[in-house]
Amino acid sequence: MLARLERFRLIAAGQAEVLVLIVDSDGLLVERRLRAGELTCPPCGAVLAPWGHGRPREVRGDLGARLFVRPRRSRCTACQVTHVLLPEVVWPRRMDAAEVIGSGLEIAALGLGHRQIGARLGLAEGTVRGWIRRFRHRSEAVRRYFTVALVALADDPVMPEAAASPLSDAVSVIAAAHRAAALKWPAMNTVSPWAFAGRAIGGRVLTCTSPTS
Repeated sequence: MLARLERFRLIAAGQAEVLVLIVDSDGLLVERRLRAGELTCPPCGAVLAPWGHGRPREVRGDLGARLFVRPRRSRCTACQVTHVLLPEVVWPRRMDAAEVIGSGLEIAALGLGHRQIGARLGLAEGTVRGWIRRFRHRSEAVRRYFTVALVALADDPVMPEAAASPLSDAVSVIAAAHRAAALKWPAMNTVSPWAFAGRAIGGRVLTCTSPTS
């Protein structure tokens, strides 16, 4: 309740808030759901309405591919908070696709350093180092979140064995939760574990709060 009152205070003061909402990568599906009133505001639960588009951005995909994204924007019909609808294949404030970052984190879980990972992925060492540092900082919170998700998704959940580091533990449980989700919903097999992870945790794989955009 206090958080909601603070949002109304910011709006009243003319400081419009913008949040990120991770959605399906199928833009046509998202548009249909948005116009049908099927998307709701996470803070207050009211219906989201169309509200233009975010700025176009280029995201680096796997094997050097370039993804051009222009996220849809929406606005809550009740609390007036604006949401950028970001497709699950990308994460907030990242120039690389979720699958690319996830591949780097999987390699890091095997014990390789950022220089080796950067060379394998063809990316700057500093970029990879930033991913790893942020994920290490978030690893325990991510591990807990996806452990709960695994228990909720699997009929007979099998917890991954303890790994060499908290980062590796977090990577393992994300993979296990994705497998459980794919068994429950076969269509999830077409979604990468890292797109699944980003959508499940609201884009907060590398950041602890919902970022602005």
